[in-house]
Amino acid sequence: MARAELERLVDEAEADGALRRALKHCRSSHELVLAARRLGYRITREDLIQSRLEGQAIRPRSELRA
Repeated sequence: MARAELERLVDEAEADGALRRALKHCRSSHELVLAARRLGYRITREDLIQSRLEGQAIRPRSELRA
């Protein structure tokens, strides 16, 4: 997984309003990956899925059902 690349994308999007706006228009993970690749980030859909799963894994089960 290109975890470092995904983290770089997130960090730079938080700091750069133009990048953040460009990514905001994405309506799916597929569109987000394509946009990120056009901007020079080497991420995959699997990177996004894994990141989401890792984020959910630390949440209490009660939150996951809500």
